[in-house]
Parts: sequence; C-alpha cells; structure tokens
Amino acid sequence: MHKFVRNLITEWRKLEIPFSGQTFIIAVSGGADSISLLAALHDLKERKKLNLRFVVAHFNHNLRGFESDADENFVKQLTAKFGFELAIGHGKISKEGNLEQNARQARYNFLIEIAGNLKAYGVLTAHTMNDQAETFLMNLIRGSGIDGLSGMKVTRELHDTETQERADKAQENDSKSAASPRLPFSAPPFLIRPLLNWAKRIDTENFCRENEVEFRYDTMNEDMAFRRVRIRKMLIPMLVDFNPKIIETLAKTAGLLAASEPGAIATGFLGAGEKNPVAIAPGSDKKITPVATAPGTDKNFFADRELTIKLLKSLPQPDLFRALRIWLNHKRGNLRSLELKHIEAIERLVLSRKSGRTVELPNGETVVKQDGKLVFTNIKVDK
Repeated sequence: MHKFVRNLITEWRKLEIPFSGQTFIIAVSGGADSISLLAALHDLKERKKLNLRFVVAHFNHNLRGFESDADENFVKQLTAKFGFELAIGHGKISKEGNLEQNARQARYNFLIEIAGNLKAYGVLTAHTMNDQAETFLMNLIRGSGIDGLSGMKVTRELHDTETQERADKAQENDSKSAASPRLPFSAPPFLIRPLLNWAKRIDTENFCRENEVEFRYDTMNEDMAFRRVRIRKMLIPMLVDFNPKIIETLAKTAGLLAASEPGAIATGFLGAGEKNPVAIAPGSDKKITPVATAPGTDKNFFADRELTIKLLKSLPQPDLFRALRIWLNHKRGNLRSLELKHIEAIERLVLSRKSGRTVELPNGETVVKQDGKLVFTNIKVDK
C-alpha cells in the first residue's frame, strides 16, 4: 500500500468516518489534489478497506472556455475508469464583485444539492496543508481575529451558502481537541477534508505521478490578479527562506487556533483573587493543578513547580501547548528560539510511556521526563 493511501486510511480512522453503509460525494476539479484523493479512495475500495458508495461531483464553472470543458471530459473518463458514479454541474459565474468567491458559492451550492438529493453522509474535498497555510495568510493580511486565523476545519456540517459564508468568516470553535477532530454526532451531511492535516501539494502531485495517474492544471492558478495566487507565488516562497517548513507551521498554527477557545485555560480558573487558583479540566468538574496565570494578573503560578505528566495528559492539545509555553517562559525567562517543533517534541515526551527521555532545546537546554514530571535543565548553567 502506498504511503499516501496508508495516511488517508489512518486519518479516516482518526476522524471516525464510517467505513461502510454510507454515501459520500467526492468533489473533483481535475487538479492533482482532488485526483489524488479520488485515486486513493479507489485503491481503498479495491482493497475492500472501504465499503461505501462514492459519487464524484464535478462543477464546470465555464470560466476558461475550452479548458473548462476539457477538465469536465477528463473527470468523466477517469470516473468511468474507476467505476464510480458521476454528477456534473454547470454554471455561469458572475464576474461582478469577487470572482473567486462567486465561483466558490456556485460550487458549494451544487455540492449541497447533490448531497441532499443522494442523502449523502458527507462531501469530501481535497484541501491540503498548502490551502490551510494560504487561508491563514489571507486572513492575517485582511486583519482577521482569532476566528479567521483558525482557517478551515477538518470536519463541519455542510450548510447552505449564506450560513456557510458566516461559518467560514466566524469559525465557531468547538470543544474538541486538534489531536482528535472527530465528526460531531448530529445529522449529516458533513463537509470533510481528509487531507488537510497531513498532505501537502507536493504529496498529491507525487502520488499521482508515481501511480501514473494524470491530472489537470488550472491556468487561473497563474493569474496574479487573485490574492491567493500572489500569496502562493510570491509571499510563501519568501517565507520559506525564513522557515523551510513554513507550510506545516502555518497549517498547524491554524489547527491549534481552531481547536482552542481564546483564554480557555484562564477562563477555567476559580477564584482569580485566590493565592493559588485552580483550573478545571475541560469537559469535567475535576479540579487540577494550576496551569496558567491568574486572570487579570501578571503573576505566574509555575514558580518552584515542575509539571506533572498526569496533569499534562489531562489537557487537550491546545491547552497542553499553552501550558508548556508558559512553563518554559518561566524557566527560561523568555521564549526566544523556541519553535513549534520543540513544543511538539515535549508533547511526544509527555505521551510516551517511558521515563528518562530527553528533549533538547536551543542554547544547551533540555526537558527530561523523570519520576512522573517534566524537569527543565540548562546544561551550560548547571556546569
């Protein structure tokens, strides 16, 4: 099994998407992202890993004349080759206002209609980490708050256009952790992005090439009149000079924001005026050890304390990351040179069953898992 297919089925399990007895719509444009998703799902169906009804949905925007029709014919041929059902939509998109937004609205209206007619459980789209990073930067440039910076959700209910636009602009946070963004237990259909957490555009293109599956290229992706294209072609390459993994970093940052209510830990404090306030673990009544600064004060309650593994394991990922940053800031005096990869390494340390393991930080600093606690040391100072 190809690594791309294996990653997809792993994410499928993680999101707790049904393996049988349901209908799913696959949104396919003809580009590498959607074609890789289509090909991988075909592979899983052939291996009898998924016993589902898949219906390919292609919307012809009629924006590029012959090219648009060629995309449609290509999707028709590939869908027939894979033995999937096909639904085709056509639209005449208004060029007044935001063309990209108008096209998106028409496309989603089509997907909602098909999903409703077929009583589908969900609509699958092939958004990748690149799309998430681009969305994050677009919203940052526009001046969005934390909701906009949360980017796209991996799963959410599929709404009509008006409701969906509000949902995309004001990403309503739920109580679920970024580490386990499972589907909500409510009536379908759902919009599901099974590539968003792990696949980059280079992965989808490589998967297609390695399996000799052709894909189409949209020439509008070269049109600098679109802000997203300028971000993709100009801004992100510049950011790569500062951080070669900028795509992953931005996408993960958006994911953390999406899974975390602003001030989630702070608002969980009881008695802000108390000398030693306590926090409540999200989703429970259980009081746990102090994990943050008391609201309205600058005092930090990590003084002379080591973090217990038991406490950290009780926190959702966003709260865990926030607690680690506060703790490290106290121990180091600042957060300079710390990157997301360091926090993620400490998270793996916390979740590991073994003691005695170490995470190396910048400037000779380490975090060690020892006797059920995290212990911070500075090798240079200790020497």
